Amino acid sequence: MKITLNSDMGESLGIHSFGNDQALLGLIDTANVACGFHAGDPGGIWETVTNAAAAGITVGAHPGLPDLIGFGRREMKLYPDEVRDIVRYQVGALSGFLGAAGIPLDHIKPHGSLYGMVARDEALMDAVCDVAAQYEVPIFGMAGTAHERVSAARGIPFLAEFYVDLEYAADGGLIIARRPHATPVERAVERMTIALTEGVAIAVTGERIPMKFDTVCVHSDTPNAVEVATAIRTVIDSQDSASGKDSHV
Repeated sequence: MKITLNSDMGESLGIHSFGNDQALLGLIDTANVACGFHAGDPGGIWETVTNAAAAGITVGAHPGLPDLIGFGRREMKLYPDEVRDIVRYQVGALSGFLGAAGIPLDHIKPHGSLYGMVARDEALMDAVCDVAAQYEVPIFGMAGTAHERVSAARGIPFLAEFYVDLEYAADGGLIIARRPHATPVERAVERMTIALTEGVAIAVTGERIPMKFDTVCVHSDTPNAVEVATAIRTVIDSQDSASGKDSHV
């Protein structure tokens, strides 16, 4: 399967704009759109959806924890039914805008701390799968975690992600800073090349972590996201050309 490039988008709020969304639209294959709980608002959702439709890319839901101040990056104690409800609420909101734009929901990718919580807790991940089953869409997540295990058990299509602008811990978990920072382009390219050719990610402490992935994420809110995405797009397309797959259009 062709490796795709995705980005988290629509994470502005009111008159406050964040991220490099518009410049990334021509580089990525799919957008994960914030649905209002950790970031985003109705106008921003509509703008992101219509811009993605004009760019010819797919759109997935990026539901997060109800924590605007913490940008969804502070864990909360939630029961499975609460996770199911907050994800269903946010996916439903985005689906209304997608329907108005005439494009389908492509997938669900939890955001921030919710992503980490459901990676570790199978009961919480099962709640996310309830919503994916309702909308009949795949889930984006991390291979080898509850994301993949529960999706497989539930018969939900699963796409594994790799991150070129985040560090990995020795246990394969992501190291997420509270504030976005620039990733040197050469470092992102090195990570991408090693993942493609050797099937591993290198942890900050040097361990080689087996890395299976279908899609690569570049975060829109990092300062040099466009430069990183441009370089990674080139690496992916070069790999596709070498293997005879269609390149990004």
